[in-house]
Amino acid sequence: MRDVHVEKIVDAVRDLAIRANIELGDDVITAFERALDREESPTGRDILKRLIENARIAREQRIPMCQDTGFAVVFVEIGQDVHIVGGSLREAIEEGVRRGYQEGYLRKSICHCITRKNTGDNTPPVIHFDIVPGDRLKIIFAPKGGGSENMSRVTMLTPAVGIEGVRDFVIQRVKESGPNPCPPTIVGVGIGGTIEQAAILAKRALLRPLGSQNPDEELRALEEDWLERINRLGIGPQGLGGRITSLAVHINMMPCHIASLPVAVNIQCHAARHKEVEL
Repeated sequence: MRDVHVEKIVDAVRDLAIRANIELGDDVITAFERALDREESPTGRDILKRLIENARIAREQRIPMCQDTGFAVVFVEIGQDVHIVGGSLREAIEEGVRRGYQEGYLRKSICHCITRKNTGDNTPPVIHFDIVPGDRLKIIFAPKGGGSENMSRVTMLTPAVGIEGVRDFVIQRVKESGPNPCPPTIVGVGIGGTIEQAAILAKRALLRPLGSQNPDEELRALEEDWLERINRLGIGPQGLGGRITSLAVHINMMPCHIASLPVAVNIQCHAARHKEVEL
């Protein structure tokens, strides 16, 4: 059993919150550059160049790359041989979020659902816990902007619609979203499980590095086919027309009930931010 003190977790989450909002991943920037090579629309090319420049300025000047610094979504993998000491793991993560958004001068976007009163410190975060083998604690911080989250959907299809029905739902969701999620987007798809598990599968799919291949050969073929179909929609960067509506489609799948076919689409804007640390 290995001890991990909560103060170490607070500091780690604080740093992740700040860095995730300032340092866009190299995989995303590389995806922008590849998109620039394929985009034919002059307006779309100009937008992609500005996205690359924006990411560079944010990193160099240590300022957020987007004014929407997101809902703090945290994925935690806890080794079964880890012992948290000095306090509560959940409270430590919440304190890390609080300090990160305050000390990093990041916009606080979380409010009461009905009164709309801001909580003032971007808490509470959404935390997903997984117990895994080993004695390490892995924390992934993924700030999620409101515009793209609003365009996400979960549905329960009938099993009879098959994979073609799932494909049509995903592509129609992107088509109906139009410019609202700030394209070029990444389309996370969760298929199977239960209704809430499908949503988590879709959200997790967004964590996979851009440019990486799905280890499942069947899903990899679907991702390539669906991305091509989405990019034929002509929505383009920022919805102003062009070839590049999405940078990638990432699919996660698991078994489901024989009577059900849960499907979730979690759309991520071009600010595809996430950082991780292992303690």
